[in-house]
Amino acid sequence: MVTIALAKSIAPKRFNDFILVISNSRYLKIYGKDQKFLDYYDGLLFLNLVISGAIFCVLCLEHLTNTVQINVTLIFKLAVGIGVFMLTKVLLERLIASLFEIDTIIDNYLFQKISYKNYLGLLLLPINAILIFSITPNKNIIYAVLAILFLVNLSGLITSFKAHQNEIKNNYFYFILYLCALEIAPYVIIYAIYSA
Repeated sequence: MVTIALAKSIAPKRFNDFILVISNSRYLKIYGKDQKFLDYYDGLLFLNLVISGAIFCVLCLEHLTNTVQINVTLIFKLAVGIGVFMLTKVLLERLIASLFEIDTIIDNYLFQKISYKNYLGLLLLPINAILIFSITPNKNIIYAVLAILFLVNLSGLITSFKAHQNEIKNNYFYFILYLCALEIAPYVIIYAIYSA
């Protein structure tokens, strides 16, 4: 909650626009143009995403596998893992964009993608509070929350793809290659490592 409160105090108008990002593309149009590589506002929302994501992962592991106990060390390890994974992915995408000289397209796409991911972190904050303090989670509740998070993420991807549909049509092969190499493959690798 502290990171969200700080983000809102740094940029209250931007935060109010950000809350409506799922239903209105105004935030993406206004703030996507003047984005910076290091932005305190996005950094605070990213920190919230990492912490909220780690807590939700621990809740999922505890109630889906019945073998994990919630503790601070596990939450910290998951938070570091999620943060490193997401930052590495973004930096790799920026490096590839720089190599192919498509920085402006990728910067805009990454801003949209990061905004929707940060929105997921914002959604996870009250969901985690409810699952920890109010409702005892079970498999159905966790799967329902995962479905909601997936739909929000899918909505963000569809919005990004619509915004860049001309570039996608002109470079369809590279788009499929990008999806396979940078969007799908990292998650398949993580799943293979986890299930091994």
